[in-house]
Parts: sequence; C-alpha cells; structure tokens
Amino acid sequence: MSDDFDLLETNSQEKTEKVDVNWGKAIDQMKSKLAQEDDPESRQKILNATLDNVVDMAEKDRTTLLDAIKDLTDYQDEVGIMFEGFSALNAAEQKIIDDAVKRLERAKVELEDANNKPDTWWNNLWGRKSKIRDAEQELQNAQKERDASDNKAKAMFQQRIETADVQTLLNELSFKSQAAIKRLKDREIEIKEVEESLKTAIVEASNNHTKALQKKKEVEDKLEEQYALLKQARQALEEVADKQSTEYSDALGKVTTLEQKVEELEGLKNAYTTLAASKDSFVHKHNLTIKVLTSLRSNLQTHRAKLKSDTDERLKYYDGYVVALKARTDQEFAAILEHLGVKTDEHIGETLAAMHTASARARQEMMDNIPVHEKVMQGVYGSYAEALNEIREKDKSIQKNFAERYGIDMKEIFEDYYAADANAPTGDAGGEPAGEPKPKAGEDDLLG
Repeated sequence: MSDDFDLLETNSQEKTEKVDVNWGKAIDQMKSKLAQEDDPESRQKILNATLDNVVDMAEKDRTTLLDAIKDLTDYQDEVGIMFEGFSALNAAEQKIIDDAVKRLERAKVELEDANNKPDTWWNNLWGRKSKIRDAEQELQNAQKERDASDNKAKAMFQQRIETADVQTLLNELSFKSQAAIKRLKDREIEIKEVEESLKTAIVEASNNHTKALQKKKEVEDKLEEQYALLKQARQALEEVADKQSTEYSDALGKVTTLEQKVEELEGLKNAYTTLAASKDSFVHKHNLTIKVLTSLRSNLQTHRAKLKSDTDERLKYYDGYVVALKARTDQEFAAILEHLGVKTDEHIGETLAAMHTASARARQEMMDNIPVHEKVMQGVYGSYAEALNEIREKDKSIQKNFAERYGIDMKEIFEDYYAADANAPTGDAGGEPAGEPKPKAGEDDLLG
C-alpha cells in the first residue's frame, strides 16, 4: 500500500492562518435540530412507496439539507469561521468579495504613495495634503465595503440556495466537509506547535526551578554567616558600658548594617523559594496541558480521518442518490409518455373507427337515395318529353301556317329536328334539345 495513504498525517509546513473561535450555543443548537429527525412511519413509507411518494420524500430531503446548510452558515458566524473560506460561492458571490479586497489593497497603496511624497512647499502647493486626506477617506470607505462584502455575498448565497436542487445542496455540504477537514488539520498543527512550545517551557521552568533552588541554597549559606556575625555584633554592643561613647555608636552602626544585610538575604531567600515553587508548579501545569492538548489532537485526528474517509465515500453515495433521483424523473417521464401514447392510440382508434362507420353510413344513405333520385329524374324526363311534344305540335302548326301565308316550305328547316322520336329525350336534361339549330350571327343579323 502506498505510503501517502495516511489519514492521520499532519504536516506542519502546510500551516495556514489561524482562526479565532468564539464558542457559543451553536453546537448544542445544531445537535438539538439533528436529534429532532425521528419518523416512526418511515418503515410504512418504504413498504407503501410509489413514485409520487418518492417525490415528497425527495422534497423533504431537499428541505432538510437546506435547513442544515443555513444552520451551518449561521454557525460559521458564531464560531468566527470566515464565510468565503467555508462555503461554495459562485462567480457573482465571489466577485463581491474579490472587488472589495482589490479596492482595499488599492486604497492602501494610494495612501502610502501620498504619504511618501516629500513634505515640501512645492508638493503641498500641488495638493499633497488634500491627496492624503482623500486617500485616507477612500481607505476608510474601502475598509467598510470589505467588512460588508461577506454579508452581501452571504445574502446572495442564502437566496440562491433557497431554490437550489438537491444536487447543489449536496455539493455545498460536501464543500463544507472538505473545508472542515482542512480546518481540523490546521487546528492539529496549531496544537502540535503549542505542545512543542510547552515542552520547551517545561525544560526552561525545570531549569529555572533548579537555579532558584541553587540560589536559595547560596542565600541560606550567606544567611548563616550573617546570623553569626550579627550575634557577635549584638554581644559586643551589649558589652560597651558607655552608651554615649563613640565605641557604642560604632558598635550600634555595625549591628544595624548586619541586620539590613540579613533582611536583604532573607528577602532573597523568600524570593528564590517562591520562584522555585512557582517554576515547579508550572512544570506540572505545562505537563498537564500537554497531556490535554495531546488528547484533543488525537481526537481531532480521529474526527478528521473519519470525516475525510467518509466524505470521499459520501461523494460517491451522493452521486448515486442524485442519479437515482434523475432516474426516477426519467421513469416518471417515460410513464407519462406511455400514458399519453396509450391515450393517443385510443383517440386515434376512436377517430378511425368513427371514420369507418361514418363512411359506411354515407354509402348506405347514397344507396338509399338512388331510387328517390331516379323517381325525380323520371318526372323531369316526363315533363321534358311532354313539353317537347307540345313544341313539335306547335312547330307543325307554324310550318303549315308559314306555307299557307308565305309560300315557304318549312319542311327542310325542321327536317333534322323532326327526325328524332317525338317521345324520346335528346341531349342532356338541363341542356338544349339535340339537333336544335343555333342561329348564326351575321352582319345583317338584326338581333346581333
């Protein structure tokens, strides 16, 4: 197995900027909310699950994730975690922070340039002091914008995830897990550094404890000497009979000097005694602190290792969940299409069947109407033959009249017309009689 597969590895060279944490009620609040997730009907939901039920369950998952992301984001503020380093910002949200940072850096450079201009009458004449004031004001404004940029980005982030889908929320949760892993590792590095400094402090405190004891012993030896000298000086003072003599004054001064020396040495003795006790106490305190920090660091390593490993597995787990949601949607879509297809087939079948029955009924009506039509046509033809017979009879009368009055033989004019059977129709029913002559228009046609 590769050597780099070490979930507990802590590299102090990767240390980043420390983050101050102000612990509050955030952890307890989050634990309380997580503990409320208890559904006794979950088994029944699984047993009676349908695709529609799954939609409701998936929406509950999304709502739960959304609440968790909101709680985590608020928790970041409570414990002092920088927002932009612990949330997956999109381009627009990140741009707000980046622009504020660039403006602040630019304002610092401009103020530095303005202050670096020599304080001469010529530069002051050309507005050096006013440029410094403007640069200072711009720096204040830029700092205010930078301070507010996190809240602006956070507001946009919160608004965006309100309508985010499950996949986006899962990605955000994964991002926070990755950020937490880095944060735990940074904290381990910080604890490790403190442990090392405490080890050094233990050595120093132990050395100082030893030195204090040595100094105390030296002072005690000097005190023994001074006590003996003071005893002798006091005895000599008592032996002087003349209390008003110079000898008595000298003896008294010697006693006073020795008493001061003893007082100073006793003060040093007490100081070294207190110092030795203090250093001995800090040796034990530092040792206890190291034990506590080592235990905490070990626990952090355990949490980080588990979180790192579980997050890697969880990403695959989330991918499967998202794909399952998409597959459910595709399945529902296919079912809808199948349902629509069946309904369409039914409608088209109904239409085709209606077309067939309507066509059959139309044919029947046509067949039923043929005898009626024939009867009508017989009447038409009979009326036509009757009218034509009357016309022929009248033509004969006109012919005879023309022959008698004008001596004109009309027989040739009507010969073709009378060639047909008087009782048989000629030509179309609605047209002119067959063989009926049509007058030709000529130049002398008075009706033309």
